[in-house]
Amino acid sequence: MSSKDQMMVFTGNANPELAKKVVEHLGLELGDATVGRFSDGEVMISINENVRGKDVFFIQPTCYPTNDNLMELLVACDALRRASAGRITAVIPYYGYSRQDRRPRSARVPISAKVVANMITSVGCDRVLTIDLHADQIQGFFEIPVDNIYASSVIQNDIIAQGAEDITVVSPDVGGVLRARSVAKQIPGADLVIIDKRRPAPNVAEVMNIIGEVEGRNCIIVDDIVDTAGTLASAAKVLKSRGAKTVRAYCTHPIFSGKAIENIEGSGLDEMIVTDTIPLREEARRCNKIRVLSIADVIANTISRIHEEESVSTLFSME
Repeated sequence: MSSKDQMMVFTGNANPELAKKVVEHLGLELGDATVGRFSDGEVMISINENVRGKDVFFIQPTCYPTNDNLMELLVACDALRRASAGRITAVIPYYGYSRQDRRPRSARVPISAKVVANMITSVGCDRVLTIDLHADQIQGFFEIPVDNIYASSVIQNDIIAQGAEDITVVSPDVGGVLRARSVAKQIPGADLVIIDKRRPAPNVAEVMNIIGEVEGRNCIIVDDIVDTAGTLASAAKVLKSRGAKTVRAYCTHPIFSGKAIENIEGSGLDEMIVTDTIPLREEARRCNKIRVLSIADVIANTISRIHEEESVSTLFSME
């Protein structure tokens, strides 16, 4: 499979706008599929054109409504397999259930990220393409190839384009240091700061300490997911109290649940920049502090590399 006429791209209802941008970059049209519901709410999929022997990519983030979008992905991949697609790649810009990736202190909880990986594999997917997995080790839950690419190139290009000086890149927790460091290395003169936080309950974050100096600096918080934005609001407050000149946040996946928009608008954040892996809800679209960067060209470039059997790792790194 090396010619573009052997490649086909389909999408579900999770983020059709992103899928349209991707195929525009590829110079293709979206594949013809009906993705709907039966009268009782069950997912109904019909592939309306020939996919026999084709290299098929199905774009579907498993964002809210998570279970509906996940089921669309699974049923669509099953339909493609039964229609004799040559190879099926599940393109999952945001991988839902990724935050349930272990059993902390042997608690009686599921490892849901592994359950989802098993489901995706069981319907006949040949490979998976994701963006900024919450934990890189989730790739090991699959028995098929997984390409986890990063939004860091899009983020750092935007930071440079803004032209700010005295930049300090901030990791909102110890686990995000690798991501923040990757961005900081590409910004001339940028420092790196780490926030040490304690989380007393789910979706509640308390900022405790800043490791590094931020006084007089333009701080940029880098994270993979913004959910309720509680962590970001607390971080911005502490950074400003320590003398930060400005505080902006770059997050790949804009979940924006609960009081997220209220938290952002009432926080010390000067700007919240996200990508379009997840479509923004209306409330988020109206927020003047939120700006969206498209990840479509990155996805398109990666899809093209996969189709042409070229290296993907040379495009992205987080060292």
